[in-house]
Amino acid sequence: AIALLLPFTFGLDAIPSLVMLMGIYCGSMFGGSITAILVRAPGTPGAAATAIEGYPLTLKGQGGKAIGMAAIASFVGGIISAGVMIWLSPIISQFALQFGYPEYFALAFFGLTIIFSVSGKSFLKGLISGTLGLLLSTVGLDHIIPHPRFTFGVFELMIGFPLLPSVIGLFAVSEVFRMLEVSESIGKISNEFGRILPTFEEIKDSAFVLLKSSVIGTLIGALPGAGANIASFVAYSEAKRSSKKSHEYGTGVIEGIAACESANNAVTGGAMIPMLTLGIPGDAVTAVLLGALTIQGLVPGPLLFQDHMDIIRPLFAGIIVANVVMFISVLAGAKLFARIASIRKSVLLPAIAIFSLVGAYAAESSVFHMGIAVGFGILGYFLEKNGYPLAPMALAIILGPLAETSFRNSLLKSDGSLSIFFNRPISLILIVIAVLSMVFTIYKEIKASN
Repeated sequence: AIALLLPFTFGLDAIPSLVMLMGIYCGSMFGGSITAILVRAPGTPGAAATAIEGYPLTLKGQGGKAIGMAAIASFVGGIISAGVMIWLSPIISQFALQFGYPEYFALAFFGLTIIFSVSGKSFLKGLISGTLGLLLSTVGLDHIIPHPRFTFGVFELMIGFPLLPSVIGLFAVSEVFRMLEVSESIGKISNEFGRILPTFEEIKDSAFVLLKSSVIGTLIGALPGAGANIASFVAYSEAKRSSKKSHEYGTGVIEGIAACESANNAVTGGAMIPMLTLGIPGDAVTAVLLGALTIQGLVPGPLLFQDHMDIIRPLFAGIIVANVVMFISVLAGAKLFARIASIRKSVLLPAIAIFSLVGAYAAESSVFHMGIAVGFGILGYFLEKNGYPLAPMALAIILGPLAETSFRNSLLKSDGSLSIFFNRPISLILIVIAVLSMVFTIYKEIKASN
């Protein structure tokens, strides 16, 4: 959406054009969670983790409450990240500069250990699903040596399996196939407004999760190349690890939505930090925003804050206002959104299928991507039918390229020595945390099952 509207900023002044684009950025980060919660069709890759807890709540007739918590979490995450961006941008940007290939591999490794947290009842099946996802992430042109891998002569596979069509297929299209086998509608809808907002106790219990996940999202967002898809899964895993009811995760736990969405929306402020202070975009969206700054004759960097505070202040204010407007709009329309789940299957399932394929096509205007979505939908259907969780595969597809590229580049830099991962403080700390988190998660799950 930002890329499409970028040409319209040519005739606008800097402040309205940048504020407009930031409003779209903040709104779209949350918008993907609505369909993830109601019909298990993530509108963005970052909303894939939200579907793990959001969709089961919809099946219980609590889709409205799930949307309400997602709105609260997105608002909190957006405001906290905006505050961090305003007050701590120089410090966070210097932290982001410390990340090289070893640190990115350690971050990806930490993310991959989340597979154990999202494996459901069977660690083995979760591990198999994650391993299959890693294998699928190797398809395409080698990131180090320009040589095609597993493309079988199909030119469109040279870029690998694109993330958005893959995630849409795994979660949305596979659910369409599954729902064709059952007779009930997706969920029951309550007409009481109290069901739209979480209870005070639920918000209170989720307060620390909201704060912690917002910090996680801001920090990960500040790392160039990392994004909302990584942040939401890391926050979800941390929320589950520290929860007293971790064994209930995956069945519709409101705290899980709070973790995913606060981290997801906190990425917006985090990703802006390296873009504004260093001229390094944190993700694809901020790369487009960087272009918008350039169009307006602004050069990102330390001098931007010295010479153009007349533009920076309204930009910060615009981010805060965008989150407030988003929060109010979502709560006002939550009842209407939630009623999607009560539509007859004969109408809803074709609509989900059509919009899923349109979403897969729209990313790159490619019919081939629609085929990828259908292929992943068939794969996801058979995996889930046989008890294999889909979240580990989605996580592996997201993190696989980052892990492989960072690992191989690190070894090239160190002449094949693994010591490079342990000689650098940040990568060592991340690896230790990853191992401890994995061991603790396995121990906690085994203890709960006994």
